Amino acid sequence: MKANSTKISDKKNTGPLSGLRILDLSRILAGPTCTQLLGDYGADIIKVEKPGSGDDTRAWGPPYAKDENNEDTAESAYYLSSNRNKRSITLDISKKDGLKTLKSLLNHSDVLIENFKVGSLAKYGLDYETLSHEYPELIYCSITGFGQTGPNAHRPGYDLLAQAFGGIMSITGTPQGEPMKVGVGIADVVCGLYSCTAILAALQHRNLTKEGQHIDISLIDTQIAWLINAGTNYLISGQEPNRLGNQHPNIVPYQVFEVTDGHVIIAVGNDDQFARFCQIIGRTDISKNEKYSTNNKRIENREELISMLSLEIKKFSKNSLIEKMDEHKIPGGSINNLGEVFNSSQVKARNMKIKMWNKRFKNGSIDLIGNPVKFNKTPVSYRLTPPTCGEHNDEIGYEINTAFKKKSAKE
Repeated sequence: MKANSTKISDKKNTGPLSGLRILDLSRILAGPTCTQLLGDYGADIIKVEKPGSGDDTRAWGPPYAKDENNEDTAESAYYLSSNRNKRSITLDISKKDGLKTLKSLLNHSDVLIENFKVGSLAKYGLDYETLSHEYPELIYCSITGFGQTGPNAHRPGYDLLAQAFGGIMSITGTPQGEPMKVGVGIADVVCGLYSCTAILAALQHRNLTKEGQHIDISLIDTQIAWLINAGTNYLISGQEPNRLGNQHPNIVPYQVFEVTDGHVIIAVGNDDQFARFCQIIGRTDISKNEKYSTNNKRIENREELISMLSLEIKKFSKNSLIEKMDEHKIPGGSINNLGEVFNSSQVKARNMKIKMWNKRFKNGSIDLIGNPVKFNKTPVSYRLTPPTCGEHNDEIGYEINTAFKKKSAKE
């Protein structure tokens, strides 16, 4: 093992997936998001990378993590966001030795996850149909842009394309502005979450039947799935939704409002909350007016209602209005920038900003975003910082050789 290899923390692996091994042939964001979750839950994730360059996102900077000399490392913040709790091995699967090593790893793996173009692994004998005969209990998850079937199956897919094709951009942005993508790679991230739940379901099926299976999941399908109420509104009504900016299509008032020192969000979810809100701003006459007394009426008369409310809300400071809303149990709050997010007492209390230790980084540590799941019996653990490319070649090679020797001795 290299001298500066990832240091395992003092925390024991008590995760619910401890004992499972995931062979991760994915890269970019959807697959790595999925496998980082599984790793947080205790699975042993072996990240298989191309020799030399590794995962494309390693170079997707700046910013890059800094080393002990305050120089850029080879790991971008983008890569670091979704690759902790993994071990990295470099293999050239187009070569006989690389393929042999991968097959050796498959002998001791529960799940394989990949995001290659449809059909491209078949030439190496690494497609599901081929592997399922040799490894019948293997769960094989394929993440692609459009899925394994359909007229677009051959097309490559990235997050922006998924947001465009899947419709979310058409309903995001201001009414007068251009269609807008979400501020992070949300199609990739949600696809990773769906992939994680699918793998867990397939593992349960295997526990009951001893059968592995193929999971076919795509950025486009999952993006369409999380259109949720906006998509169902269209299916029921047949009407194309308009872009509403920060407004809600089915609830009023539910949007951003200007105050004396910035902006706040107000999310009134029912008629009782609306009546209490009108009391706060000193306009009980509005909630008593039959034009605004119910949510349906407020939607019908949205423009004039928002105009009236805006005039009253502008009289408040951010803190004074939020305090009154909290007192009257009305959902709302400030719009935080990322500095405010990560320095908030709530985030600190929930451990959503974590520090992982490794001497290759400046000051011997790096800050990352924590896992949001809080198990009371089998907590997540942060055992391995995101690895350098091929960092665990020697370690994993030793494990393969040891397993081979044990098998030979038994025979």
